[in-house]
Amino acid sequence: MPATDDLGHPVDLPRPPRRIVSLVPSITEALATDVPDRLVGATDWCTHPADLDVTRVRGTKNPDLSTIRALDPDLVVANKEENRELDVRRLRDAGVQVWVTDIETVPQALDSLDRLYEVTLAVTRPDWLVRARAAWTGPAPPALGRVVVPIWRDPWMVVGSRTYTGDLLRRLGWANAFADAAERYPKVAVSDIDRTDVDLVLLPDEPYVFTEDDGPEAFTQAPTRLVSGRLLTWYGPAMVEAHHLLPR
Repeated sequence: MPATDDLGHPVDLPRPPRRIVSLVPSITEALATDVPDRLVGATDWCTHPADLDVTRVRGTKNPDLSTIRALDPDLVVANKEENRELDVRRLRDAGVQVWVTDIETVPQALDSLDRLYEVTLAVTRPDWLVRARAAWTGPAPPALGRVVVPIWRDPWMVVGSRTYTGDLLRRLGWANAFADAAERYPKVAVSDIDRTDVDLVLLPDEPYVFTEDDGPEAFTQAPTRLVSGRLLTWYGPAMVEAHHLLPR
């Protein structure tokens, strides 16, 4: 009987996959860490580990489907938010097995990765996943204040509701100022961010690359801090680092 992915779609794997293409940068890092011999393809955005040597299949939103098919994968790993349903459907129509993850919270990330490893890959839960579950299980610390996380500028866009990043920050004690937004990544004016009731603006280096010269200068009232986007948005080995480093 086929297993089902996070969206309930059947994935028929008569044996643990030996040739995997990952369209999710954070999951690419996990697979490259634990089953590097099985990973044969990844996107151009899969930047960790730095020495990753696999076939590149273009971006998360515009994967080269012909290159993916040519790799003859047993499994393609995708994500509901990062990858287009159209690409997933076209791969499935071509007979490729696709496992789609659906992650909006830290617990969902831990459970989804557990299933990916134990049900799909048929490997023992890795040490980093055990440590991540231990680190992120338990009550949230005392409230630290209100935070905003821009992900783009011109137009400015921020982390809104129902996001992994928002849930991760909440579990560190930060309240997302846009947690009640109707959209997951709403467009806002810089004046909606640069306010005295915002205690911190976190400027990540992805998807927009905020730097010391591009981002902080837009704010005169709210303090800013440059931060690794990988720590804020990547579920996988980065979850252990995020719990250790972000509170600092």
